[in-house]
Amino acid sequence: MGATDVRRGRHWAGVGFVLACLGLAGVAGTRSPAFGGLSRDLEAVLDTTPDGPPARVTLGPGGRDVRLWGDLNDGTAARLRALLDAHPGATRLHLTSDGGLVDEGVAIGDLVAERGLTTYVPDYCVSACTLAFVRGRERIIVGDSRLGFHAPYEPGLFGQMIPVDASDERGRYLAAGLEPAFVDQALATPSRDVWMPDAGRLRAAGVVTRVVGPSDLPDSTLDDDDSPAGARAAALRAVDLLAAFAARRPGVLDGIAARYREAYRQGRSESDGLDLIRSEAVDALRTAFSGADDATLAALGRLVVEAMTASGSEETCRAIGQDGDLLAAAEALPARRGSGGVARMRALLDRALAGPAPIVPTGVTLPPPRALACADLRRRLAAVLGRGDALRLREVLFGRTARRLEASALPGEP
Repeated sequence: MGATDVRRGRHWAGVGFVLACLGLAGVAGTRSPAFGGLSRDLEAVLDTTPDGPPARVTLGPGGRDVRLWGDLNDGTAARLRALLDAHPGATRLHLTSDGGLVDEGVAIGDLVAERGLTTYVPDYCVSACTLAFVRGRERIIVGDSRLGFHAPYEPGLFGQMIPVDASDERGRYLAAGLEPAFVDQALATPSRDVWMPDAGRLRAAGVVTRVVGPSDLPDSTLDDDDSPAGARAAALRAVDLLAAFAARRPGVLDGIAARYREAYRQGRSESDGLDLIRSEAVDALRTAFSGADDATLAALGRLVVEAMTASGSEETCRAIGQDGDLLAAAEALPARRGSGGVARMRALLDRALAGPAPIVPTGVTLPPPRALACADLRRRLAAVLGRGDALRLREVLFGRTARRLEASALPGEP
């Protein structure tokens, strides 16, 4: 997508433009031919190589899902066929692509139909990618996934988009059962634009057969990069407070990322993966703050009281005040010019991490604390803060293990 391919001809949308429309700049590399010095830059203008790296085509956990991520460049369909031949048990194709060569989109669609595959878009599928998607036996998206449509074109010598007859694309969409009026609007969209209908319109037009939640199918978040670095980046995107650990205690972040990566490889859902990251982030925050100085703990306690008041629900308030969910506490306070709950929690976390890592006792099993109403939890914490009882504050925030933790840090203690 976006390359000037004089061999294959028909093309859909410049990658940089479509990613900008989707708010996805940075997902794939782009080229912008320079016209400043024509003779010097003619080779770049006439370049026939693809814009981005070849699409990744990989087998997901369990051998049932195939993940395709990236531009539909020359040879993508052939690589997909080879993978399907080697793994005949695959039944579902995940598509994440901003498009590419029409011929490749058509060839992938033919493979989908030939093998009776279900197609699934966990994030976005634009331009020529949609020709593959609509051939699915079942066509599934997540509620906020984006399908993008527009007219095909042929690239000119100097980067211009030359409109072409869209009869072939129209016939393929109609043969897949799409509503004629929808197809008309899709192919009437200029090549430099992109039309992204909502999920309701897609279902009504027969483009999509099912809309699922993020917990229904295996996670695809790491399809573009399932390396340790990719898992770390995904964890940081999910919980930006984890960035505080990157410099001072990178092993904490690496451990969370490794466990998230393993969950991805086991085929757990995106929702499960996010729950894992958030749960481990809460544990990391509690551990970091359990070793903080008294002044930092007092400031944390005041933030928690505010968050309980602002939480808006009994359930969230109790998660903060009784379960010690410091991530929920940070998120409960609205941002005010950089001074919201997340920013305040990050400042306190930086202070806590500047000190020595706490010594966490192991093998401690305690009964769950007595359930209290939100108002009672808030009053208890406010009273402890008012008395300035540092040890009791630690116990209220982190449970009775806080006393053991403090004792374990004393010289001569086991």
